[in-house]
Amino acid sequence: MPNILCLETSSTNCSVAIATGEGILDIKEDKSNNYSHAEKLHVFIDEILKENQLKISELDAIAISKGPGSYTGLRIGVSAAKGLCFSLGIPLIAISTIKSLALQVQEKDAIVIPLLDARRMEVYSAVFNAEFEQIRETRAEILEADIYWEYLDQGKVIFIGSGVEKFKNICKHTNAVFLEGKLPSAKEMCLPAIEKYKKSDIEDVAYFEPYYLKDFKAG
Repeated sequence: MPNILCLETSSTNCSVAIATGEGILDIKEDKSNNYSHAEKLHVFIDEILKENQLKISELDAIAISKGPGSYTGLRIGVSAAKGLCFSLGIPLIAISTIKSLALQVQEKDAIVIPLLDARRMEVYSAVFNAEFEQIRETRAEILEADIYWEYLDQGKVIFIGSGVEKFKNICKHTNAVFLEGKLPSAKEMCLPAIEKYKKSDIEDVAYFEPYYLKDFKAG
């Protein structure tokens, strides 16, 4: 039964979980509005291993949330994951940030559109059907009132993520459902990580880079 350490640092939520063959074993996260990854990520890793009586040598793989998301957050998470993989000689598994966010939706009868805030009126988004299969590619796009109407006209659409609040203010379609205050979490990475581990769907540790989607611009 594998032990997989899952790291999520693509947003303000610094999140660490341990996945086993049966699902999630434990999770530690900081959902504050501050980017605390540099201070807390390694602390959380040490704590979650100790609290579950696991030695770092007992880890079978590291799973990282690959983006899109915060440039700095992704760099910190990927650097930590690659360092652990190199030192332990274990595989690296990459999980789509936007897919794991979609998996937080409990309803099974609606289209799901995760919206990750990308500043101003821009978001990172993708579209998933009721079975959580991606039916439209991930994009960086400017929010407009009618941008998702081709899906809204078909029935219920659930919007989830840090970009929901600003879209809610301009979208008045009756089929829109808004789940506010949701951030990507290592919890939803666990099952996809286990599935990828079983299939040996792993990354080249030396060459893996986060999925930024947009070029970095210093503020």
